[in-house]
Amino acid sequence: MAGIRQVDVSEKKVVRREAIARGFIKLGPETIRRIRSGDVEKGDPLQVARLAGINAAKLTPLLLPLCHPLRLEHVEVSLDVVDEGVEAVVRVVAHEKTGVEMEALTAASIALLNIWDVVKKYEKDESGQYPSTEITSIKVVKKIKEG
Repeated sequence: MAGIRQVDVSEKKVVRREAIARGFIKLGPETIRRIRSGDVEKGDPLQVARLAGINAAKLTPLLLPLCHPLRLEHVEVSLDVVDEGVEAVVRVVAHEKTGVEMEALTAASIALLNIWDVVKKYEKDESGQYPSTEITSIKVVKKIKEG
């Protein structure tokens, strides 16, 4: 069995690549109320999540050591507050030799983790546990390779 190595993409053509990933964080009704009313002690969890998601996409090769460093041209983090929690949808675009789905997945994951961090005070039960908070459904919903 061969050792760990990064895939050689030197012979591949640069083409436009796009990936869309999504994920969801389940939150309690009181937390949702606080997010909607702007009553979260640490500040706006959606703004924190957007910035963290964009940053995470750019830092993906540091977190996933076999990913190639890419020149991302666009990272968009959309967040939708619903009655059960928050859905994150991330779109990443680049003209590169390899896809951007890991960047989109990383951005979605980190955006949701930042929401958890900002609202965790409201999600804990009496013993300091998180009985119903969970991050789910992180997946690539679309991948485009043009050219």
